[in-house]
Amino acid sequence: MGLLLSPQLAVLLLLLWFASASLSPSNAETFDVRKHLSTVTRYDFARENNKNAFVTSTIPDECTVVHLNLVARHGTRSPTKKRIKELDRLAIRLEALLSDAKQGTLEANGSSQKIPNWMWGWQSPWKGKLKGGDLIIKGEEELYHLGLRTRERFPEVFDEDYHPDIYPIKATQIPRASASAVAFGIGLFSGKGSLGPGRHRAFAVISESRASDIWLRFHDTCETYKEYRKNEEPNVDKLKEPILDEVCSALITRYGLNFTRQDVASLWFLCKEEASLLDITDQACGLFSPSEVALLEWTDDLEAFILKGYGNSINYHMGVPLLRDVFHSMEQAIVAKEEHHAPGSFEKARLRFAHAETLVPFTCLLGLFLEGPEFERIQRMESLEFLPKPPQERKWRASIVAPFAGNSILVLYSCTGNESISTASSRVPSSKYFVQVLHNEVPVPIPGCGHSDFCPYEVFKQIIFNPHLKRDYESLCQKKFESPESCSSKVFKFFYRLFFKDRKSNAHEDKTEL
Repeated sequence: MGLLLSPQLAVLLLLLWFASASLSPSNAETFDVRKHLSTVTRYDFARENNKNAFVTSTIPDECTVVHLNLVARHGTRSPTKKRIKELDRLAIRLEALLSDAKQGTLEANGSSQKIPNWMWGWQSPWKGKLKGGDLIIKGEEELYHLGLRTRERFPEVFDEDYHPDIYPIKATQIPRASASAVAFGIGLFSGKGSLGPGRHRAFAVISESRASDIWLRFHDTCETYKEYRKNEEPNVDKLKEPILDEVCSALITRYGLNFTRQDVASLWFLCKEEASLLDITDQACGLFSPSEVALLEWTDDLEAFILKGYGNSINYHMGVPLLRDVFHSMEQAIVAKEEHHAPGSFEKARLRFAHAETLVPFTCLLGLFLEGPEFERIQRMESLEFLPKPPQERKWRASIVAPFAGNSILVLYSCTGNESISTASSRVPSSKYFVQVLHNEVPVPIPGCGHSDFCPYEVFKQIIFNPHLKRDYESLCQKKFESPESCSSKVFKFFYRLFFKDRKSNAHEDKTEL
C-alpha cells in the first residue's frame, strides 16, 4: 500500500529536495578551478570566462580593417626556478607532516584517515629541473592557434607577402616571450612559405635589450616603479595573511594536519600549477572548497591589482612609451591610407609579445574593466578602491585581464561613405576612421566612448591617447613619484576595516615570507 502525502507535506519535501540538490556533489562538479587561477589561468579557460552579456557593435559593410596593434602575454609556461625550489621544500614539509600523523602525534584520533592518498610519498612533478619559466607545449599551441585565428578573422590585413616592415614582430628578450612570438608567427604565416609540409616561412622577431626596453619591459627600467613595488610588496603580503590564516584553519580542521600559513600558500601555488599545466584538479586543488578557491584567487587578483594594475597610477603611466608606439602606428596607417600608398609599402600590423607586467598596465591605459566613474578617476591619477572581497562580484579579474596568452588587439577601421557612419555614443556627427578594442579576441566596451566597442578614431584619440601622452616617461621614472595618498596608507586602512574587528587568533601562525 502506497504512502499518501498531504499537499503541504509534498511541497515541503520537494523544497527540501531542491535545497539538497543545490548542495550535492554533482552540482559542485560544475565548478572548474581552472577558471579561477588568476594570472596562472590557461587561455582556453580565460576565453570561456570572457563571455558576457555585452552586445557588440555590428561593423558596417563599408568599413574595412587597415591596421592592427597586438599586445600579447606569453603562453602557458613552467614554474620558475624559484618556484620549483618552493615545491621541493613543500614535498619535504608534507613528508614531515605525514610522519607526525602516522606516529599519532596529532591531537585528533584517526586523523590519518582524513589525509588524501595523493599526499603519501608525493614529489613535485618538476623535481630535478634545473631550469624553469620556459614555454610549454600548451603555451606554444595557445599562440599558434591565436595566430591562425587572427589571420582568419582579418584576412584583409594579412593578404600581403611577409616583410618585416609590413608585419613587424617584437618580443622581449625573455625566451618565453620570443618563443611565443615564433609560435604565433608560425600560425599566422602557415601555408605562405615553402618550408616543410606546412609550407611555413621564416620571419624576424626583434627584441630590445632588457636594460633599455621601455616599450615592453618598462617595469624593469622604471626606477620609480621598482621603488614603489619594493615598498608595497610587504604590505600586500600583510593584506593576504588573514585569508591564508582563515583557509589554514579550515584545512587543519578538515585534514588533521598542522598546516602553517606558508603551507597553504605553497599548496595553493601547487594547485594552480597542477590545474593549469597538467590538468590535475583532484590533488592540491581538491584540498580547497570552491569558496576557499574564490578567496585565494581574490588575494592573487588583489596583488596583481595593487602591484601591476589600477592600484597606483605609476603602474600604468610607465607604459606610456608602449601607448605612444601604438598611437604612432595608427597615425602612420591613416597617412598611408589617405595618401594612397602602394600595397606592400606600409605597415599593416604591429605584433608584440611580452608579459603580464606589460599587458595589465596596457589594459589600464585603455581604461578596460572599470566600474562606473572610475575612468575619470584614473585620468586624474587617482588610485582606485581595492577589489571587493568575495562573494561580492567584481569586473576586474586577473584570469581575464592577463591569463597566459592574454592579449589586447586595437583594430583600426577605414569607413567609406563617412557621412553615414556614426555611433550613438560619438561626440562627433560622423567619422572616417574607427577603433575597436578586442580583449582575448572579444570586443570590449571603451570608456569615454559611451561604452561602445566601436569608437570614432578622433574620439578615441581624445579620450585615450591624448591624456596619457602628455606624460613623459623619463621624468616619471627617474624622480620620486608622489601619490595623493600612498598605497601603504590605503593598504593599512583597508586591512583594518576588512579584518581587524573579526580576525580570529591563529595558533598556527607562520612568520615565513610568502
